[in-house]
Amino acid sequence: MDNSGYIVLTRQSGLMRDMQAVAHNIANLSTTGYRREGVVFSEYVRALEGGMPSLSMAHANARHVSAQQGALEATGGVFDLAIEGEGFFLVETPEGERLTRAGAFRPNEASELVTPDGHRVLDAGGAPVFVPPDARSYGIAADGTLSADGAPVAEIGVVRPVDPVSLRREAGTLFRVDGDIEPVEAPRIVQGYLEGANIDPVLEIARMIEVQRAYELGQSFLDREDERIRAVVQTLGRS
Repeated sequence: MDNSGYIVLTRQSGLMRDMQAVAHNIANLSTTGYRREGVVFSEYVRALEGGMPSLSMAHANARHVSAQQGALEATGGVFDLAIEGEGFFLVETPEGERLTRAGAFRPNEASELVTPDGHRVLDAGGAPVFVPPDARSYGIAADGTLSADGAPVAEIGVVRPVDPVSLRREAGTLFRVDGDIEPVEAPRIVQGYLEGANIDPVLEIARMIEVQRAYELGQSFLDREDERIRAVVQTLGRS
């Protein structure tokens, strides 16, 4: 295969990753706190020997997580929380601290605030959030202060990565940060609401069609190139 074939193959590989990202976005249209993800294409250029033109190949390994705000949906749940603006809730998992925008929390048997998967929610200092089990009422202020019967008992942590590019999706609505995190100075937490996925289904379908057509175009080029090479081989074989 000549250089043009390899160039198209790298492009096809990137388009496959792009299609996988689009399909994953569409599958999570109704997932609470889901963040849209896209593939970032870059160009790899290398000089060739003998005065030949440079070789350029596509590279699509990087992924971008959208920071766009999702719609807030009222649930009335006491421990259903949504963040308006930037920031993530900080939770503790067996693999370490992770970030999430999915705020469907509940107290566990130890009266600790946890996610549906049982991951403990952490406060501003990185400690588990304790919910007094005998309190008659709970309130959560915009800055994350948790009050039981009117008395503050904890402050739910809202953080962000220092470098937004270091945010990496790990599973579903959980993210890890390949770097440092910092607290959000003035977070805005809304009690009794959950944030929906920040995905526009119309745009995702349009993107899927665009990627599919681009992939089909590249595949038709590879088919024609294969036919050309076969014809050359057959011609040389007769001579």
